Amino acid sequence: MTNAPFDVEKIRADFPILHQQVNGQPLVYLDNAATTQKPNAVIDAISYYYRTDNSNVHRGAHALADRATVKFEAAREKVAQFLNAPAAKQIIWTRGTTESINLVAASWGKSNLQPGDRILVSAMEHHANIVPWQLIALATGATLEPIPVDANGNINMLAFDAMLDAHVKMVAVGHVSNAMGTINPIEKIITLAHAVGARVLIDGAQAVSHWAVDVQKLNCDFYVFSAHKLFGPTGLGVLYGKEDLLNSMPPYQGGGEMIETVSFAGTTFNQLPYKFEAGTPDIAGAIGLGAAIDYLQSLDRIAAAEHEQALLAYAEQKARATEGLTLVGTAHHKTSVMSFLIDGAHPADVGVLLDKQGIAVRTGNHCAQPIMDQFGIPGTVRASFSFYNTFAEVDRLFVAIEKAKTFLI
Repeated sequence: MTNAPFDVEKIRADFPILHQQVNGQPLVYLDNAATTQKPNAVIDAISYYYRTDNSNVHRGAHALADRATVKFEAAREKVAQFLNAPAAKQIIWTRGTTESINLVAASWGKSNLQPGDRILVSAMEHHANIVPWQLIALATGATLEPIPVDANGNINMLAFDAMLDAHVKMVAVGHVSNAMGTINPIEKIITLAHAVGARVLIDGAQAVSHWAVDVQKLNCDFYVFSAHKLFGPTGLGVLYGKEDLLNSMPPYQGGGEMIETVSFAGTTFNQLPYKFEAGTPDIAGAIGLGAAIDYLQSLDRIAAAEHEQALLAYAEQKARATEGLTLVGTAHHKTSVMSFLIDGAHPADVGVLLDKQGIAVRTGNHCAQPIMDQFGIPGTVRASFSFYNTFAEVDRLFVAIEKAKTFLI
């Protein structure tokens, strides 16, 4: 497919939600790390499915079921190609990144962890990449330990290397910090972890919308993300795993679809990927994610990423020139996320006053309470940019910040 030239105004026309007023002002949507907006292609694909193809998949003996099944499995194949996974059967549908991590923690962890084993996560992880490991550590007698993070938001790689030994069985880290935008050196993390025999799970929720991910090149054991972070629908997630690991793991949930045979004498389980997909899946969501990937792949992704980085550089330049504004998370390698504080103002109050001016940002601890506690702050204001944002919107953000300061300071 030939990529079209990157044109932000043309791209914005694909996203109907951006063209509205909020509180009497044109919407400036800067909460893309929480969820991305959906292009017409995704909205239309989901609507078309419900208007013409709606049926359950795999087991219906009629035309609608056949069409739904073909589109559902085609979406799985698109995800496999998107991640460069060896086979579509290594793509497991879940309800989101959170459930994907819970699945691995519960299924892989139950079979592979025992007292004395160690699980490492970075100190800046999202709660979704902390709590599931706490639960399985409690159940198995393993321990969960944080990898130190410095004041700029970088993983301390010397400390990480020193933590590794034969007792480390799992290293689970985010590809990108949702709170600060730090791009973690996961290639090096994976190599070091594998050298001591540990498995590695990468939380890719904040990465997949920014650049191409190659799970074979990374050599990670598991990679997870959510559809709604990738311009697709909410309620759907992806778990990629190496085939031998997935085959060795017990089912996560029981029910229909995941079984081969059932009797009161016992049950045998289906093959990959269905072994982990009990019950009716999110068929429309999968088809919507497939449309989102098609849309994303139709863009010049390198140009889109460069545009996002230019927006971040412009915003951070203005931030450094703004009196009383402190950036939180100043790692050298970042995605287009700018977390900040206004001296003397609570982040929640700043967020409310920005919303009154049509600016949508995120405030709070961003489900990353441990790193906020380390920094001694209650949270931040987070502006996160996507390729459909403009420099004029960044200007609007800073005009709104100055106005908010007049009420708060």
